[in-house]
Amino acid sequence: MGDSVTNGTIFDLDSGGESLKHFPRPVTIAAAVCAIIFSIVGVAGNLVTVVALLKYTRLRRHATTAFVISLSISDLIFSAVNLPLTASRYLNEAWVLGETLCKIFPLFFYGNVAVSLLSMVAITINRYILISRSEIYAQLYTTQRIILMLIAIWTLSFSLLLPPLLGFWGTLGLEPSTFSCTILKKNGASPKKFLFVLGFVVPCVVISVSYLCIYWRVRRSRKNLEAHAGASRRKSGGFQRREDSRVTRLMLTIFLCFLLCFMPLMLVNVIDDKMKIPILHVIASVLAWASSVINPFIYAGTNKLYREAYKQVLCPVSSKLPTTGPKPTHSHSSKVSSPQVT
Repeated sequence: MGDSVTNGTIFDLDSGGESLKHFPRPVTIAAAVCAIIFSIVGVAGNLVTVVALLKYTRLRRHATTAFVISLSISDLIFSAVNLPLTASRYLNEAWVLGETLCKIFPLFFYGNVAVSLLSMVAITINRYILISRSEIYAQLYTTQRIILMLIAIWTLSFSLLLPPLLGFWGTLGLEPSTFSCTILKKNGASPKKFLFVLGFVVPCVVISVSYLCIYWRVRRSRKNLEAHAGASRRKSGGFQRREDSRVTRLMLTIFLCFLLCFMPLMLVNVIDDKMKIPILHVIASVLAWASSVINPFIYAGTNKLYREAYKQVLCPVSSKLPTTGPKPTHSHSSKVSSPQVT
């Protein structure tokens, strides 16, 4: 393979860094089948997630939900566009879809990776401000400002790809040795390293540091509360705090699973950069594709609010039955100041 660590990790994920001619036919067929299955499951799961979060009032009013919807739309686009094209590439062991789609593929691929990470950055900062600066939360996360944040996330993510798209710094096109459409060098220059640092490393560092700060702040606040607050004060607002804590843990789980999906590909490209065991590169690529599919299952499996939202869409009759759980309080600042965020 011979790529540097930056060129052979996330920025060769569309090819997995592998040359398809080195693979047995059963391996490429298996990869294509996985891409097709992930595409179907990813489109269905992320589409249901977007609809559920837009319809479920109790979650829709949370500012975090707007960024979760952004993340889900990004995964939906990846599942609907990139995975079918990837399946075609593995089935044909070549790129047969023309020059235009060969430019669209890396544009959507890298753009969606950036949107996913920046959405997670926005989620993490949102949770940190909620916990550490709750007095300014409602003023900061108004509906109008959230919309501006979302526009900034999507604009920045795809603007980073304008230089190679327009041919100013590198170019988008076919890499013949891997039959993949990716970012290529032009006049000996490529923005891959720059994009890797700015679009992947920096967001991951920001997210990691933010969650460490959240952990430290929660731990300190808990000790102060236990030392100075009476039982009645600890009880008041306890339900809303628990709900916010569950959402924060859920968002941390999403980020950790994202890293777990991408880490094998990065490690394989570093450890086996000469591709002595090519099947490992395919397995690692398949795991990376899974990052666009698993989030709906994590939402449903780990958080009651999200399960209720899914139930409202998938089982609308049963979801109207009365429930006996505690109702949310409205004293906490985890909701946007405007009535709804859609």
